[in-house]
Amino acid sequence: MNNSIFNFAKPVNEPVLSFIPGSKERVALEKALKEVSSQPIEIPLVIGGKEIRTGNIGKVVMPHNHQHVLATYHKAGANEVQMAIDAAMAARKEWSELAWIERASIMHKIAELVSTKYRYLMDACLMLGQSKNVYQAEIDGVCELIDFLRFNAYFASKIYCEQPESDKGIINRTEYRPLEGFVFTLTPFNFTSIASNLNMAPAMMGNVCLWKPSTTALLSNYLLMKIFKEAGLPDGVVNFIPGQGSLIGSVVTKSPDFAGFHFTGSTGTFNTIWKAIGENLPIYKNYPKIVGETGGKDFIFAHASAPVQELAVAIVRGAFEYQGQKCSAASRAYVPASIWPEVKEKVGIMLKEIKMGDVTTYSNFINAVIDEASFDNCMNYINDAKASADAEIVFGGNGDKTKGYFVEPTVILATKPDYKSMVEEIFGPIITIYVYEDSRYEEMLNVCDSSTPYALTGSIFARDRYVIEAAMNKLRYSAGNFYINDKPTGAVVGQQPFGGSRASGTNDKAGSALNLYRWINPRSIKETLVAATDYKYPFLAD
Repeated sequence: MNNSIFNFAKPVNEPVLSFIPGSKERVALEKALKEVSSQPIEIPLVIGGKEIRTGNIGKVVMPHNHQHVLATYHKAGANEVQMAIDAAMAARKEWSELAWIERASIMHKIAELVSTKYRYLMDACLMLGQSKNVYQAEIDGVCELIDFLRFNAYFASKIYCEQPESDKGIINRTEYRPLEGFVFTLTPFNFTSIASNLNMAPAMMGNVCLWKPSTTALLSNYLLMKIFKEAGLPDGVVNFIPGQGSLIGSVVTKSPDFAGFHFTGSTGTFNTIWKAIGENLPIYKNYPKIVGETGGKDFIFAHASAPVQELAVAIVRGAFEYQGQKCSAASRAYVPASIWPEVKEKVGIMLKEIKMGDVTTYSNFINAVIDEASFDNCMNYINDAKASADAEIVFGGNGDKTKGYFVEPTVILATKPDYKSMVEEIFGPIITIYVYEDSRYEEMLNVCDSSTPYALTGSIFARDRYVIEAAMNKLRYSAGNFYINDKPTGAVVGQQPFGGSRASGTNDKAGSALNLYRWINPRSIKETLVAATDYKYPFLAD
């Protein structure tokens, strides 16, 4: 038996490769892109380590070239979902009793495989399957994914070291048990690193998972599932079940062994699952842990003292990187009238330079939105702005889905702070700006705080430190991640733990130990070295 006490050193964040022309990583990536695009693959379910083919088939296509089929995939039915529950529960005892250092070693091996052997293949899957340019693919499916794995192992080592004080004649200790059942993970299309973490954070703490991946991220997610297996993750610890979310959720939430829900996605979907959990509470062995990161209407708030060039760059990067399809993407901005003309000019210059198109043309800053439903949703908001007396299109405003789902980066200028696109989540390359009179600064802080139900990310741009302090106080609950003189995107694992509250989720902070605490069921153990031999206490004496 290994009785060593081991602690991981605090990791450093995985470096982002540059992929400059002629670099060895650019050459390796080109090879991977050709490999992924040349031959469609078949994606099965993976239940208890076995590949399952149901014959109920869907297609995976390139968002920027939707006639190009990258893969076909099999969809889970109710029987397969129950098979996955059974497989998870069969794997649970052995996995939960495995020494934590062995689980952590698997996490580190997954990270190392992604960093080395599968780096360029993962980048290629993200580029072609989710229409991410090479930089967005690298920071997501490689660097952040690796960071989650390495930092979670480090955080776990710290959690397991946390032990209570012991009094004279007593030994106290805490056992950090996993949950008594399985965790259901419902993962998004926009970040493969999140898909990994929603499974691997609970697994690190000894839990087993049912994974329902997004149908528009299956290429990278299936590669990830294969990497899990290659790294030595035991069969049944994570069960991969693509399919219809409502069907899978219905079966899962009716299982007595349902113990936790780990989610990133829309507020509506989260509310639906939470309601189903509430309706089924009497059948569960334990109250399920519910952890979710949901919608957002993320803001940039500028003061008259704001540095104009930096503000303009934050608007362009914050709103339009990965086509605005980030939970944290800037979707509304409040700009004072005194600096708006200059801000508008600088944003316009950048948007005139920005290119849009296929991810394999590296000079394209903008690529396609994820699917036709997203394209149509974006164009509905754009067309509403074109027809409205309360808004106008300042830049962009066009879209074309003939070959790929391309929406121009679009800036809407609203004349009312509660205009539709100022308050509703869009999840596309659209930002709406409200220009306010400089004297209304305090009033507009209140509007920013109260005009949407969300509270995920936001930023303040100002040079005046008193102004920054006032904004931080006024907007204290309006964003779980708050940025000073920066865009409201780009949280880094171990540096800016991510999550928001209100309608943006449970704020359990992925990328920190706070999230891991949600996947444990502690037991306090007291051992008395010499037990009492008489029931009488001293106060009973005559």
